[in-house]
This record gives sequence, structure tokens and C-alpha cells, in this order.
Amino acid sequence: MTATAARSHIHRDNLLTRSLSFLSSQEVILFFVLVGLIVLVGTSNPRYVAERNFINILNGNAYIAVAAIGMSMVIISRNIDISVGSLIGVLGTLSGSLAINGYPIWMSWVVPVLAGALVGAVIGFLVAYLRIPSIVVTLGLLSILKGGLITITGGAWITDLPKDYFLAQIKTPPVSLLGLNLPEIPSPIVFMIVLTILAALWMRYSMTGRAIYAVGGNAEAARLSGISEKRIIMTVFIINGLTVGIAAVLWATQLSIIQSTVPAGLELQVITSAVVGGVSILGGIGTTVGAMLAAILLSAINSALVFIDVSPYWFRAVVGVLILFTVLVDLLRRQRSRASARG
Repeated sequence: MTATAARSHIHRDNLLTRSLSFLSSQEVILFFVLVGLIVLVGTSNPRYVAERNFINILNGNAYIAVAAIGMSMVIISRNIDISVGSLIGVLGTLSGSLAINGYPIWMSWVVPVLAGALVGAVIGFLVAYLRIPSIVVTLGLLSILKGGLITITGGAWITDLPKDYFLAQIKTPPVSLLGLNLPEIPSPIVFMIVLTILAALWMRYSMTGRAIYAVGGNAEAARLSGISEKRIIMTVFIINGLTVGIAAVLWATQLSIIQSTVPAGLELQVITSAVVGGVSILGGIGTTVGAMLAAILLSAINSALVFIDVSPYWFRAVVGVLILFTVLVDLLRRQRSRASARG
């Protein structure tokens, strides 16, 4: 075999390997599962594939997908935040309270985001510098936030919100693009897509983003490479706080009233979106794009149960199966990777 032929053969092998790797990625698998679900349920009930329902599916879990951006980074760094649902409830209540007490509308949007970043910084400090496991810190914070919110507000409803307050109800105007007439897009979908893309690019191409993967994959090796584990942990929790703050504002502004309570099971939905999206619970692996697709898939499944007349209580069972299946696949991939490295 000539040198040119050998190089051509190696190039084809590399191309085939990259293609197989791409097709087996969690993001591609989720995309095809989502398409398959739409086709299957749409065949059974054509109303499922109506434009309005598509918008509702995307919009339904958009704020969860936004929160899952920060959660993905936290889990990739080999940590976790189980207080995210309680924090969304508290920050959403804070946002509504500012709006009805005469503060400028922009403050009711910005202050919760900054407050979320501050809470994230406190969590990051306790985890990074005091070496308290993140699950312990956030479990304690969950109880503090949930109990404190009910104690202070009594679960009261926040009503009479200013008409300019409802950020999540703003829609883009319909436009024509490449011969296609695009409908009005609710702002949560715009936030979800834009923030996911920015986060994915930052994680892939920035030094800090790559350092997050390094710390989550092997903290000792990262330290020997000159990466500050403490700085990275602080960074991911602050970013997580920012995304939770944005998610809280989107959650609070989607309806005309706000109930001052913690949404039930919200932290599970956010963590599930990250894990099912391919973020390894053992750290070092995953993308924000996968988390977004998983959030959309969960919304699509929840909607599908309604259209095929299945009890919505089955949704939690489906979520449990997805979590177990995803974790099992991740463990098998890691075992195969280690076996290949030894071989």
C-alpha cells in the first residue's frame, strides 16, 4: 500500500469513527427519540402536531431548560444542587413582590437574577473552601428556603401585577424567513435557545469551560495542570445561581398571578433534564444542548400523555425510567472506555 493510499485509508477510518461517535451522542439520540415520539403520537392524534401544541411543548419547559444550563455545569464539575426548585420559588416570589410594591419593572427582573448569583456564591464558598459536600449544603438550603418562604408569606397569592411585568408573555412578531412564515415565538423559548447556545460555545471553547470538564473528570489531574478547583467550583455555582434567577423570572411572569410557594418536584425536573440530556452524574461529561433537548422531550412526553388519554401520573414513572436508563448507559460507556484504555 502506497503512502497516499495509507493516508486515505486512515482518513476514512477517522471520518467513520467521528461519524459513529456523533450518531451515538446523547444529543442525537434525544433528537431522534423526540422526532419518533412526535410522529408516533401525531399519527394517533393529529392535534398533537398542530403548530399551537408545538409552541406549548417548547414553551412549557423553557424555564426548566434555562435552569438546567447551570445545573449541567454543576453536575459536570461533580457536584449537585438539589435546592434549585426552592430557590426558583423564592426568587419568583421576590420578583413579584418587587413588582407590586412600586419598584421599577426592570428591578423585578434583575434583582432576582443577582440574588440567585449571590446565593450561588455562598453555596460555592461552602463547597469549595469549607469542603462541605454540595448535596449537604443544598439539602440544608432547600429546607431553609422552603420553610422560610411558607413562614414569611403563608403561601399567599401575589396578584394585581403591573401589565408590563409579564416578561414570559412577550412574543416575537411573526416573520418570513427563507420562504417560511414563522409564528410568534414566546420569549421563554428565545431565552432557552440563546442561553443554551451561548453556554455550549462557552463550555466548548473557553478556558474556564474546558477547566470545568477537567475538574469534573479528574480533579487531581486538573490541579496538577494548574487549574484551581476552588475557583472553578465557585464559578459553576455562581453561573447556576444566575440561570436559576433567570428561570425564576420566566416562571413568575408566565401567569397573571404568583403563588408564594415552592413548585412541587421542580428540582427533580431540572436535574432530570441535565442527567437525561447526557450529563454524567459522575462528572466530566455532558452538554447544555443535551439538557435543553431533554427538557423539551420531557415536555413532549407530558403533553403526549394527555393526547393519548393516559393518566398524567404515569409521567413520574416515565421520568424515573429515563433517569435509571441514562445512568446505566453512562456507567456502561465508562466501563467500555476504561476497557479500551487498558486494551
